[in-house]
Amino acid sequence: MKMNFSRYVLVLLGSGFLLAGCASKQQSPKTGMRYNDKYNGGFQVFRKTHPAPGPGLIAIEGGTFVQGGSAGEDVSYEYNNVRKRKSISTFYMDETEVSNNDWREYLYWLQTNFPDDRELYYNAIPDTLVWRRPLSYNEPYVDNYLRGSEFQDYPVVGVSWDQAQDYCDWRTQRMNENILRERGQLVDWKTRAKGGVAGATGGAAGTTAGTGAVDSSKIPFNTDIYLNGQYKGTGIDGKKMPLDLNPLKNTGSGKVRRPVRREDGILRPGYRLPTEAEWEYAALGLAGNTQFENITEGKIYPWNGMGVRSPKARTRGLILANFKRTGGDNAGVGGYLNDKADITAPVRSYQPNDFGLYNMAGNVNEWTGDTYRQTSFEETDDFNPFRGNEFTNKQYADAVKGLYAKDKYGRPIKVPAKSNKKQTWAEMVAEQQAAKGGAPANTTAAAKPAAKNPIAGKPYTPDVRGYNDTVSTVLYGVTTLISDKSKVYKGGSWNDRAYWLNPATRRYLDEDDASAEIGFRCAMNYQGPPEINPNGKPEFSVKKAKNFNTKK
Repeated sequence: MKMNFSRYVLVLLGSGFLLAGCASKQQSPKTGMRYNDKYNGGFQVFRKTHPAPGPGLIAIEGGTFVQGGSAGEDVSYEYNNVRKRKSISTFYMDETEVSNNDWREYLYWLQTNFPDDRELYYNAIPDTLVWRRPLSYNEPYVDNYLRGSEFQDYPVVGVSWDQAQDYCDWRTQRMNENILRERGQLVDWKTRAKGGVAGATGGAAGTTAGTGAVDSSKIPFNTDIYLNGQYKGTGIDGKKMPLDLNPLKNTGSGKVRRPVRREDGILRPGYRLPTEAEWEYAALGLAGNTQFENITEGKIYPWNGMGVRSPKARTRGLILANFKRTGGDNAGVGGYLNDKADITAPVRSYQPNDFGLYNMAGNVNEWTGDTYRQTSFEETDDFNPFRGNEFTNKQYADAVKGLYAKDKYGRPIKVPAKSNKKQTWAEMVAEQQAAKGGAPANTTAAAKPAAKNPIAGKPYTPDVRGYNDTVSTVLYGVTTLISDKSKVYKGGSWNDRAYWLNPATRRYLDEDDASAEIGFRCAMNYQGPPEINPNGKPEFSVKKAKNFNTKK
């Protein structure tokens, strides 16, 4: 039975600015003080909501599963998918792969906002030479696949893991900016357009980071910078910003407005690549085969059954995914092309799995966020397993004022984390002062070795992707093919055999490399209880807290 859980996602109940219940009656269950009262301090509490996912996403209800459990055999003798039970949090995932048209939207934004920054645009262009082959005539795809209108809804390929990460960040900023402009918390698009295009100065804006309010005609929107109060002022603030009930701000008779906060439940979490475990869990879609915690039928592919052909009467015999059936057979016989694709197919092709996800087998392999190790399944945690953590902190331009340092594109500069716990105020200030004295502004965690806390003197490794692995990246490709640059991809492609369609299979490629057979889709964290559809299921009744009567 197919169950599309996206239909049951709980969306925002009314406006995100609706205060919790009646503002005059709601009170703290611990102090008795009224919420949302500008006379007693102005602490604001908003209605508890489950924000709708970002555009393009479907909710994937989490749970436990056996990672690697759907693999029937290890034909490559890699011993790299040992069965291990894991648990996955509920999350969101793209319904389809990212298409050429999606990527061209990204390129267009870069070109119009930073017209003089040729390096930025060049680095974002996929490697179309992945189609070039010495013994096949694929040269037309080099020029036409990305740009041709006939391929606009086909999955983007030639994108490296690093490029996919940059796209996820760009998509996050554009989604949250659009939410704020459409709701009136930032100036609307029409008003903004009259004031010029953000970044039209050729990318030179933003080099004087952390100076407070930002000129909207020069610096693009960034969620972290906005939430830190560094993206506001004339030409930026919208007419429908929420009221600020802070008595320190309300010194006059007029209403005081403030930027949106994370607590308001309006802004969405960021897009990212799915973890390897999330990808495998979502591809299997076992939720459609589950009753009362019992899985009625396992799966080898994202669909039921052991074959790769449709058993339904209307589509009987048709191939259920885009892959290479045998050597030399990429499409079927002329006059009756079985899978109706020779290279890639449009991102909405074939039948979605029980979560409602398209092409989780075949079409293109897909990048995951994980760094590859043969024994990851045995070593990663049971809950939300992931190998790839690279811990960073946002660098301050002024630690006392709490202003983040920004790069020339208006993004917060991130530096390697110095500790695995919250630092004291003195430690944090001392660290930032030391960074101002000599650390390069664009330092990344990957570029620096294990650091020591400058005050406590305790060693801490911010880059634990290899779990303290000693493989040297300098010798990558010489002594070993595996390093911290090796990233996992899954799913099988138009040019792969059926074995690779199994969600448990895994391969790796250098994060800087690209292929005509690898694309990607994005994921997003889910916020709230993990159960997507509680309707009709047994629940414990929970009483609401009673209000405290101060007059008794």
